Amino acid sequence: MASTSEFAGIVLAGGRGSRLGGRDKPAIRLSGLSLLDRTLDAVSDAEPIVAVGPRRSTGRPVRWTREAPPGGGPVAALSAGLVALPPRVSLVAVLAADHPWLSRDTLSRLLAALHRAPDSGGAVLVDTDDRPQWLVGVWRAVALGRALPEQPHGAALRGVLSPLHPLFVPAEQAETIDVDTPEDLARTLRRAR
Repeated sequence: MASTSEFAGIVLAGGRGSRLGGRDKPAIRLSGLSLLDRTLDAVSDAEPIVAVGPRRSTGRPVRWTREAPPGGGPVAALSAGLVALPPRVSLVAVLAADHPWLSRDTLSRLLAALHRAPDSGGAVLVDTDDRPQWLVGVWRAVALGRALPEQPHGAALRGVLSPLHPLFVPAEQAETIDVDTPEDLARTLRRAR
């Protein structure tokens, strides 16, 4: 694991949850923990952890910030999170708060891959179909900052991150499962039993 002086986390915890009927996805509870707290546990080795979205109660301390304008999309949220980090940070995990099966091991594998390839801008999980999961990755902070557009509102996340040519790290088990739709939530709840 990277030392806390260089490794930070940004957790995107906003969005409207429109595909989930407007539910507050990060607040959904699974096995006694909110999806947000499960994500915060996965990135607990990072310092600081910045959560981007409406302030909520969490089981661990985080720095809160909001994208401008609120609801401006994941690139705007990522930009707000990056601005909230101290300048000493060299590596940053970027995670969505709706991936319930991430763990500290997930982040360790991403960090290890990035450490083995010093010329790469980042490392992201890929699912079983080799699709990158742009909101489950670890990035070099300088490269990430350079990649962000001046006007991040509404920008496409893939278009910002893919030019960094990240390493693809195969996901294990259910790490890439996220909760976007009622069907996703039903599958997740069944898996948790």
